[in-house]
Amino acid sequence: MASLRLSDAPAENALVRFKAGMGQRFLLTVDTEEEFDWTQPLRASGHTVDTVGWITKFQEFCGGFGVVPVYLIDYPIATSPLAAEVLREPLAQGNAEVGVQLHPWVNPPHEEEVNQHNSFAGNLPYELERAKFMHLHETIQRNFGVKPLIYRAGRYGTGPNTASILQEAGIAIDTSVRSRFDYSPGGGPDYSHLGLHPWWVDEARTLMELPLTSVFAGGLRHWGQRLFPAVSQMGRMQGAMARLRLLDRIPLTPEGVTIAEALRAVDLAVEAQLPVVVLSFHSPSLSPGYTPYVRTAGDLDRMYDWWRAVFTRLIAARVKPTSVKEIMESVVLA
Repeated sequence: MASLRLSDAPAENALVRFKAGMGQRFLLTVDTEEEFDWTQPLRASGHTVDTVGWITKFQEFCGGFGVVPVYLIDYPIATSPLAAEVLREPLAQGNAEVGVQLHPWVNPPHEEEVNQHNSFAGNLPYELERAKFMHLHETIQRNFGVKPLIYRAGRYGTGPNTASILQEAGIAIDTSVRSRFDYSPGGGPDYSHLGLHPWWVDEARTLMELPLTSVFAGGLRHWGQRLFPAVSQMGRMQGAMARLRLLDRIPLTPEGVTIAEALRAVDLAVEAQLPVVVLSFHSPSLSPGYTPYVRTAGDLDRMYDWWRAVFTRLIAARVKPTSVKEIMESVVLA
């Protein structure tokens, strides 16, 4: 039942082309999930979804910029009545979209041992990965009244069967690939060799890969793909090269990335003429005290400042916000 791995390099003719009038766009994706202690081992139960109510403020903030967030929701969120209530009106008005995010350790059926290896859904047997995904996919449709068309594996954990499962469910876009990151030391996939331009996973062009945007910055950035894997193993050398503006890897997320770094990354993404710049963060960061990145009310204010600066820079560069719907309507299939 194996298919192409989403971590495979695309074929030369597989890059996605868009209609001429689309220009450059940016997509905001939100890993919308339960709260848990990031420093502790994973567990199947006992989680909360207290931060769901904070989505309303963020949704209103995004509306001021014409941004349509894509909430990639996992099982605890999919079964939260409050989440369905909070997102009902934005979904109905086209001001938000929902997608699928599979955290296998909290998603039934619970047949596997909860451990790091199995936290990457792509490491599970085909039948179990499929059963978990289909159960989540059906739950989202039932409770939110929409059919999700985009997927992100929790922990970016795709495997040899993921693509075929997504195709069976009618998913149009996968956005699990975190280009320029390698999760293989922890048992996950290696995306370090992959680029940032969207590509078709299959020859029939039914499944698009829309990778998260992480750019190389600094004087050596043009050799970043080759140099960074070695530099990242050198401990303090990685930090020194970043401080000296020689080589740095900057993901477009407010979690662990300063405003100055993010604006550098935006400028480089625009310069590279990426058709779609993909931004991301985790929904528990919308409330103080639930992630390492937002511990206080001041941290939360600074995160909103981050989004304000990044949205403003992108829009000033004529990179407009987009949606899954618009992306699919803008592809050239011929």
